[in-house]
Amino acid sequence: MGFGGGMGGFSIGPSSVQANAEAGLPFAELPDDFHERIEKVTEKEPEHPDPQICFSHSQWDRSPFTLKTFLSSHSLMLCFALLLVVIESGLQHLGPLLTQIAIDDGVASKNTQVLIVTCICYVISIALSAGISFARASFTGRLGEELVYKLRIRVFSHLQRQSFSFFTNEKAGVLMTRMTSDIESLTVLFQEGLVNFAVQIVTLLVITVYLIILNPHLALITLLLVIPVNIILTLWFRKVSIFGYLNVRDKIAAILSNLSESLAGMRVITAFNQRKNRTRLHDEIAIDHFEANIFTGRAQAIFGPGTESIGIVTQAIVLLVGGRMVLNGDLSIGELTAFILFLTSFFAPIQSLVQLYNQYQQGSAAITKLREILSTAPAVPEKEEAVIIPKIEGKIEFKSVSFSYETNKPVLKDVDLIVESGEVLALVGPTGAGKSTIAKLLSRFYDPVAGEILIDDYDLRDVQLESLRKQVAVVPQEPFLFNGSLKDNIIFARPNSDEEAIERACDAVGLTDLISRLPNGIDNAIHERGASLSAGERQLLALARAFLCQPRVLILDEATSNLDLLSESAIENALDNLLEGRTSIIVAHRIATAMRADRIAVVDNGSILEIGNHEELIRLDGKYATMYDTWAKQGGMEFDQR
Repeated sequence: MGFGGGMGGFSIGPSSVQANAEAGLPFAELPDDFHERIEKVTEKEPEHPDPQICFSHSQWDRSPFTLKTFLSSHSLMLCFALLLVVIESGLQHLGPLLTQIAIDDGVASKNTQVLIVTCICYVISIALSAGISFARASFTGRLGEELVYKLRIRVFSHLQRQSFSFFTNEKAGVLMTRMTSDIESLTVLFQEGLVNFAVQIVTLLVITVYLIILNPHLALITLLLVIPVNIILTLWFRKVSIFGYLNVRDKIAAILSNLSESLAGMRVITAFNQRKNRTRLHDEIAIDHFEANIFTGRAQAIFGPGTESIGIVTQAIVLLVGGRMVLNGDLSIGELTAFILFLTSFFAPIQSLVQLYNQYQQGSAAITKLREILSTAPAVPEKEEAVIIPKIEGKIEFKSVSFSYETNKPVLKDVDLIVESGEVLALVGPTGAGKSTIAKLLSRFYDPVAGEILIDDYDLRDVQLESLRKQVAVVPQEPFLFNGSLKDNIIFARPNSDEEAIERACDAVGLTDLISRLPNGIDNAIHERGASLSAGERQLLALARAFLCQPRVLILDEATSNLDLLSESAIENALDNLLEGRTSIIVAHRIATAMRADRIAVVDNGSILEIGNHEELIRLDGKYATMYDTWAKQGGMEFDQR
């Protein structure tokens, strides 16, 4: 049974773009000069190869996400970077040794030749060190970018595997924090922290060797003064800072979550005059973040100056002991000078390590948060042995299906339902009865707690998700449109569609009239979520998207419930073409919509109470008949005919 006649050039009124233009308001299109500037930029854009993305619902890296496991795949490159660091550090710290030679064998001995040769060697060592440093920075910088790119793809891909329940339980702002702030912390760690950490560690080792070679007695005094106290300070800072940085990451997530929610709900906030209250709420959240940072700042304020004080005291003691050794003739002035220079270089890496350890703790907190995300298995898993479902006829069967979103709160109870291939079934009933849940289970957005859902005798849990969703299309109550052009949104599910198929889809749902009225036609830009289009236009666009998919099963989840009569009439005419030859499930709030289906199932309290066509259910004189009588008494029939 169809949903009405052809479109006949039916218009659903001007779009918000046209209405704004007529009212002299800013329009939704990009200015012409902006298009020209974009073209100039794209002319200089280098060619980028198509990305090679391998995505799987069933196969991914299930190993716990740690810094060690993540870096292990690049171990050879990291070893090469470490080699460059060792060479760089060795060349950088030849200076004090050359200074000793210049003082003892050149200046003290008045040997000009030794002094000149030493100075030339000094310049050569600096030049070589600069060259190695450039090579190391270039290599490690690229390696760091590759690591971050790999991590971003891994996290985003894992988010794509998650089921609806995951996004219901997690706030969008928190997930944004994982993808932005947390990964940015690791970006700094990969690109600067790890390499600098290696540089400073190698520097310490090289300088320690130099100190022992120069004077083992002074070297022993230095190490005994520095190492024990620094170990105690570091252990304290590690314990305090990891708690502090985890708290900071949580507070950042709360800020972004509140920001995301406030931006999305700005219309409601403004309508109910709640801008001041939302600002007060954001201020409270920001204060929590402020206090969390103050806590970590205090820990840094103790740790950093503490290690610096240790270094100053050690230098004073070495100068005192070394000076007495020079006076006693046990140490030359050149050796003492070299030792003091090395000692200055010895504490510089320690100070750098203090800052790097602080950076590492931030990265460690981010790793903890990302590990939580990456260890979350999808609630709707795809079996590794899942089969590719062939082209389906569209017979649907629910066998004793039960489902609940929360434990001990059943939404569906022992639902049995058969929908024949090509049949249009409408689901009606009160709000919260379970109608939309049936549609979501059929799309396998969720899995039933008990029972089976079959399409052409294939259990949905045994088939590959990609092969299933290629043949099942969903048109929700509020269609989501992406920022881009009309064409981008129409071809969303079939990016490689040709122009003929796109035009056929637009004609089938009556979108041609809208396209002809827009300045740039099908390439006209629309705002994010389709804000520049009316509700009816957005719904037509969603129907065109579904038609282009050529699905075998179509699910309409209250697709006309938010529309006015004129828009609803246009949408229902478009549905006539879309439903033809397809098994269709229509979640309907309006009796007029349900009456046009082949059969109607009345859902209430998680069960199917009645099922049949309109006339059969009226004769049954049950729940549906009561709903129909109420609708008729309220003038529904006359209103619909009007």
